[in-house]
Amino acid sequence: MKTTLLWIVVLMIFRLSALAAITVPGADGTDGTLSISSNTVIDLSQAVEGLWDDDNTVAAGAGIYDSNKWAVVFKYSSVTIDNGATLSFANHRGRPPVVWLIDGDVTINGVLDLNGEDWTTAPSVAEPGPGGFRGGMGYYAVSVGASAGFGPGGGFTMVDNNGRGASHAHTVDSSPDAYGNPALVPLLGGSGGGGASSARGGGAGGGAILIVSTGTLEINGTVRANGGNAYNQAYTTSNDSGGGSGGGIRLVADTFTGSGIVEAQAGGGSDYPGALGRVRMERVVNNNTWTSIAPSPSVVGLTAADTALLWPPIMAPTVKIVSIGSEIAPADPLASFGTSGADVAIAQTNTTEVVIETVYVEEASVVKVRLTPRSNASFTEVVASQYQIVNPDPLTIQWTADIPVSSGYSAVQVHVVRP
Repeated sequence: MKTTLLWIVVLMIFRLSALAAITVPGADGTDGTLSISSNTVIDLSQAVEGLWDDDNTVAAGAGIYDSNKWAVVFKYSSVTIDNGATLSFANHRGRPPVVWLIDGDVTINGVLDLNGEDWTTAPSVAEPGPGGFRGGMGYYAVSVGASAGFGPGGGFTMVDNNGRGASHAHTVDSSPDAYGNPALVPLLGGSGGGGASSARGGGAGGGAILIVSTGTLEINGTVRANGGNAYNQAYTTSNDSGGGSGGGIRLVADTFTGSGIVEAQAGGGSDYPGALGRVRMERVVNNNTWTSIAPSPSVVGLTAADTALLWPPIMAPTVKIVSIGSEIAPADPLASFGTSGADVAIAQTNTTEVVIETVYVEEASVVKVRLTPRSNASFTEVVASQYQIVNPDPLTIQWTADIPVSSGYSAVQVHVVRP
């Protein structure tokens, strides 16, 4: 089970002094210099738990996992990825996105890879890029059938034996509504495609990364957070799975330059592809001639006096799951599907009550709870039917919804549609 935030900005070519650069909160360089000359995987599970702006000198290079921000944060003095080298990530157990705060320049001549995994065979599910969501499972055995993709835009598994592509910046086919926002605040990746009635699961969602530099961000290579590809059976539309949706890439710097590629593309599938992700660009000076930026980015101009916005503002709307049945939901749920035990365990029943809490959310909003079983069913979405105000200032409301219960593991998420 993963509680999600409400779907809700943020230096000159000739810098005469340090005052010409944008301000990047927390960019203290305590993770040192990141220099990648050969294929490298950063293991996000090694991140130290703490607050994102803590001094991490003792564990330099490991990063900090801040569960309140749902992000693994690195604070580098500079970053270089050489031509011919690929930097990728092994997920943290909660699959949070990656944030780089850099007090210096970034040069990417190789590949920075946050792609979601392509379809995989049941009972495995495709692993997302950090900040993304897993693909649905394909058929495994009698009573262990296919599942929908995970995440807010996870694709259906359908009665016609096919999985559907996942949504993100837009919807595809029968996928859920689009989610997130062009600013990528908060930072979210792509969702997983639905599994098929064959053993083939859906592609996973592309990951999400925020790169903030006080200096020049030069991309001559590739930064990618693409959705994982679906399975497509040749010459037929039967038993095909869905593609994962593209992730999120947010780039903030004094100066952009280079001639590379930035992409958060949909996971492929000739029958049921995923949706595009999001790309956000914020800069003072734009000297880039990047060959390709896909999808078309949301672009914001900055001034040298600006301070980069890293997180949702203090008074931004939020939403969380308080309890399921009689069990209190953990502050940092993992949805591990048994690898680390259940976040919440309840007795077998037909339905159970979910209590959701929102802050700075209007009473006229619609609160939706999504239940996605690990296997043998598509997802179910239920609208909260009752609410009560528990605090008028700040406006805090608790909502209740009755959701169906099936045996085994299920992921539970909540999101809000504001008027």
